[in-house]
Amino acid sequence: MIRIENVNKIYKTGDIETAALKDVDLTINDGAFVVILGPSGSGKSTLLNVISGLDTVTSGNITFDDTVLTDLSPEQMTAFRRDHLGFIFQQYNLLQNLTVYENIQIGADLSTQPLGIDELLEQVGLSPARDKYPYQLSGGEQQRVSVARSLAKNPSIIFCDEPTGSLDEDNSKKVLELLERLNTTYGKTVVVITHNTGISAMADDVIKMNSGRIVELTHNPVRQAARDIAWG
Repeated sequence: MIRIENVNKIYKTGDIETAALKDVDLTINDGAFVVILGPSGSGKSTLLNVISGLDTVTSGNITFDDTVLTDLSPEQMTAFRRDHLGFIFQQYNLLQNLTVYENIQIGADLSTQPLGIDELLEQVGLSPARDKYPYQLSGGEQQRVSVARSLAKNPSIIFCDEPTGSLDEDNSKKVLELLERLNTTYGKTVVVITHNTGISAMADDVIKMNSGRIVELTHNPVRQAARDIAWG
C-alpha cells in the first residue's frame, strides 16, 4: 500500500514559485489498477514522479508499506526503485544496439528474483522477434518490449506515464491488454497517467487532477476490458 499524506511540491525559478502539488492525500491499495487523469499542467506527472521517487516533495510524507520514502537518502531511494518499482514511458527508451531479448535482460539483471525472459516474450507476443533489433520493430512492438523489460525485474508496482501516447488505437489496446494482464495475472499494482479518458473505464480507481489538486476520486465497481474501452 502507498500512502500520500499532505504532499506539496513547489518549483522555484528565481523569485517565482509554482505550486505543482497542493495538499495531496491519496491511498493506492496493493494490486489496484489506478488511472490518473488531468490536463497538461494539472500535476499528474509531478504526482507520479514524487510517488516513484524520481522527484522529491517540498513537504508531506509518502509511505510504501512500512518504508517512509520521503525519509530516504538519494542512494536509498535509488536502491528502492531498483528493487520495487517498474517504469513504462511514452518513449520506449530501448537500446538500439541490443536485441529484444537483450533489452529485456537489462531489466532482469536488476533483480535477484527476475521473471523468465522467454515467458515474458510469450506474454507480450514477441517470441518470434527475440533476436531482432528495435529498428526492425513497429512502435507498438517496441512498447511491448518496454513493458516486458519493466516487468522482468519483477517489481511490486509499475508506473506508466502516457504509455500509449505515441501509438494508434490498435497498438494502444494491445499495450493496455498487457497492463491489464500484469495486474490480473501477476497481481502487480499499476498506476497509469493519461490524457485519454476512455482508459479510466478499465481502472479500479480513477484520480482526476487539476491545478495541482485531486479534484475527484472515483471507484469503478466493475472494470471494463481493455479491448472494449471507448477510445479518445
